[in-house]
Amino acid sequence: QVQLVESGGGLVQPGGSLRLSCAASGFTFSSYWMNWVRQAPGKGLEWVASINVYGSSNYADSVKGRFTISRDNAKNTVYLQMNSLKPEDTAVYYCSLGLNWGQGTQVTVSS
Repeated sequence: QVQLVESGGGLVQPGGSLRLSCAASGFTFSSYWMNWVRQAPGKGLEWVASINVYGSSNYADSVKGRFTISRDNAKNTVYLQMNSLKPEDTAVYYCSLGLNWGQGTQVTVSS
């Protein structure tokens, strides 16, 4: 049974940084692409970043140059380092594997 547990969200001022973590279990983590998506208040889901099994990554234009996705296969964990945060980054962030999602972690960027 796939389980994804996100953590690391919180309240941060504009320009600040956060690192999100997603602990995965129930599948062979090293064999799968992993994704981060987000949902801002009142809006639909937005894809943020993906990382393949070799560690290569892709980003939405809205976060490119500010966010970095990474993975630690020994810890079955995927990370999202978020720098230079903006108010428009405020959202619930989810890690995903196909149609499997975690419970999400809230990120609020506000002064």
